[in-house]
Amino acid sequence: MVPFLDLKRQYATIGAEIEDRVQEVLRSSAYVLGPQVEAFENAFATYCGADHAIAVSSGTSALHLALLAAGIEPGDEVITTPTTFVATVAAILYANATPVLVDIDPVTWCMDPARIEAAITPRTRAIMPVHFHGRLADMEAIQRVAQAHGLVVIEDAAQAHGASRGGKRAGTFGALGCFSFYPGKNLGAAGEGGAVTTNDPELARRLRQLRDWGQSERYVHQVKGYNYRMDGVQGAVLDVKLKHLDAWNAGRRRVANAYHEGLSSQLLRAHGPFGDDYVGHVYAIVPQDREAMRDALMKAGIGCNIHYPYPVHLQPAYAELGEGRGSFPVAEAYADRTLSLPIFPELRDDEIAQVIDVVNTEIEAAAGPLKEYAV
Repeated sequence: MVPFLDLKRQYATIGAEIEDRVQEVLRSSAYVLGPQVEAFENAFATYCGADHAIAVSSGTSALHLALLAAGIEPGDEVITTPTTFVATVAAILYANATPVLVDIDPVTWCMDPARIEAAITPRTRAIMPVHFHGRLADMEAIQRVAQAHGLVVIEDAAQAHGASRGGKRAGTFGALGCFSFYPGKNLGAAGEGGAVTTNDPELARRLRQLRDWGQSERYVHQVKGYNYRMDGVQGAVLDVKLKHLDAWNAGRRRVANAYHEGLSSQLLRAHGPFGDDYVGHVYAIVPQDREAMRDALMKAGIGCNIHYPYPVHLQPAYAELGEGRGSFPVAEAYADRTLSLPIFPELRDDEIAQVIDVVNTEIEAAAGPLKEYAV
């Protein structure tokens, strides 16, 4: 059996330290925010190269508060991508703003910067790129468009903890960076958690106020806020895990590059080889017949997954966006065709070889003309 993800392997290496730190929280009764959360905030800000990191209750909370702190108001438009988890778009709606979607690049599967300008209107206030699968979006190009039009950039870095380019890490290219610490992320909590990074002290102040019911001091509510605080247990767990993040990301790149070298050239897949701007949250392939490939992997005892089988604009709950099939053809092709292979730092070489063998065997069995991915 080759699991798609095995968090127990990770816990086996650090469990004792985590348990010690969690016991500190329980003994101190600092259950909400507190010194363990503050220690993690300081460590995460330093790690990202940001002046501030504000810990919150989830990645969705991070996105929502970042939008509010940036001054996004009802009726404002925020440009993002349909190829993402629905939380990206949901957070924009939580802020009573209007999501405006642009298609993805067929190579990186991140927001296509060349499509942004055409989506800008007088109501546009922000761009929210997604570092999809742990690969940094083309932030240089996105920033150029944003600066030309006076727009704020809010990074959805929920899948890209530690990804870097030119000495800058995910979460520090824009005015605000938003992270999720859902357990399966590269840096995962023992439950829900999130954070927002920024270099702007005023944005940091607003974020801290908004996450704690809008309080400037206890029982003084200056603005209408939210209960988006991180609990002490999650702060403790994340502070332990953060020390291992670079090594874990290197392990994920090891797996991705092994796939890149070993998988058949007849297979369309994530563009590699992979460097520091990719941290391997997901590794996807584009088989000719996704269901046949999934069946072959499952019969061989290999875990696989379909990430985001419907782009956001085709989700029933988001029909209000008014975009039907054909609106974003590259995003739709991604959703229709990709299949995710196992990728986590503890994946063994023999397991990687087994995955490669099964995938390549299925490709040979389904020999035929290679369908182009770009549409």
